Amino acid sequence: MKKLAIIGSTGSIGTQALSVAAEFSEEIEIIGLSTNKNIDLLEEQIKSFHPKAVCVMDPDAASILDKRLAGKKVEVLTGIDGLIAVSTLAGCDLLLTAVSGMIGLKPTLAAISEGINIALANKETLVAAGQLVMEAARQKDVAILPVDSEHSAIFQCLRGNQKEAIKRVIITASGGPFRTWSAEELKHVSLDQALKHPNWSMGAKITIDSASMMNKGLEVIEAKWLFGLRLDQIDVIVHPQSIIHSMIEYVDHSTIAQMGMPDMALPIQYAFFYPERVANSRDPLDFTKASTLTFEKPDMVRFPCLRLAFDALKLGGSMSCVLNAANEIAVARFLNKEIGFTDIPRINKTVMNQHQLIGDPGLSDILAADSWARDVARHL
Repeated sequence: MKKLAIIGSTGSIGTQALSVAAEFSEEIEIIGLSTNKNIDLLEEQIKSFHPKAVCVMDPDAASILDKRLAGKKVEVLTGIDGLIAVSTLAGCDLLLTAVSGMIGLKPTLAAISEGINIALANKETLVAAGQLVMEAARQKDVAILPVDSEHSAIFQCLRGNQKEAIKRVIITASGGPFRTWSAEELKHVSLDQALKHPNWSMGAKITIDSASMMNKGLEVIEAKWLFGLRLDQIDVIVHPQSIIHSMIEYVDHSTIAQMGMPDMALPIQYAFFYPERVANSRDPLDFTKASTLTFEKPDMVRFPCLRLAFDALKLGGSMSCVLNAANEIAVARFLNKEIGFTDIPRINKTVMNQHQLIGDPGLSDILAADSWARDVARHL
C-alpha cells in the first residue's frame, strides 16, 4: 500500500486528490493532511482517512481543532514547522504538494531531502527555485511527478521517447473567460467575472491567474525546469475546448498530444500510480461531443502577464521568483477588490523592472528576493 501525505488537502486539488484516494482505498493510505485554516473540512477529512498527523497553518484554528479531536489518534501541528513535519512523516512514499503559492517550497525541499517522491501541484515551487529543487531531486534520486494537467500531458507524451528528440513543447491554454475581450473591456473586469472560468473548477488564486494568463506563464517556467527545456523549445497555444492538455513536437515533425476531459482527477491519479495506468470510474472522452478543436495564437499585448513570464525566464536567475512573488500580492489585492484587473500586470512589470537580478541564487537569495518583491508590490 502506498502511503501519501497531502499538504493543501482542503483546496481544489487536495479535495480532488482525496476523492481519488477514496476510490483506491485498498492501494492508498493517507498519513498526513494540511490546511491553512479550514478546520471544518479538515475535520471531515480526518474522520474519513484517519491520518497520523495534520497541520493547520493558522495557530488559533489549530488550537480549536486540537480541542475538537481530543482523544483521537491524530497529532495536530501548526505553522511552517508543522507543514514540514507532515511533509516528512516516517514511511511516507509520496508527498502531494497542493498548497498555493511560495509556501510550498520549504516542505517540498524537506521531503526531497528525506528521499520522498513528490507529486507536484504547486507550480510556484519550481517557478521560484526550479534549479535548486531539480538539483536536490537529482542528488536524492527523487521523482518529481507533475500534477498540473499540462505538465502531466507533457510527461505522458514523453514516455517511450527521447528527451533529446524534442523539437518543441506546446502548452495549451483555454484562454480563460476574457479570451475575446478587448483591451478596453479588460480595464473594467469585475472580480465575479474573473472567477468564472469556462472549463475548470479551481481555487480563487489560480482562477485569477488563468484569467490574466499568468498561470500559463508560470507553467512555461515550470516546464523549463521539469523537462530541462530551452526557452525556444516552449510554445503556448490557445485551445478553448481544453481537450488537448499539451503536445510535444519531435524533430521528425511528428506531434504527440495527450487528450482527455478537463478533469484534474486524471493527472492526479497518473501521478499517484506512475508508472502504471489503472482503470477508474471517470467519464471517458466522447469524440462525438468534442468534435471541434480550435487553436489560436495567444495575445501577449492584451495579456501581458504571459509575456512577462517569458521575459523572466529569458533573464533567468532570481527574476522568476520576483515575478511570482509580485503576482501573489497583486492577485491577493484584486481578490480583495483593492485594485483593478489590469493593475496585476502593471504591478508585476514594475517590480521586475526595479529588481537587481541575482544570476545564480541560493535558497537564502531566493527567500530574500521573494520578501523584497512582496514588499515592493504591496507599496505599489
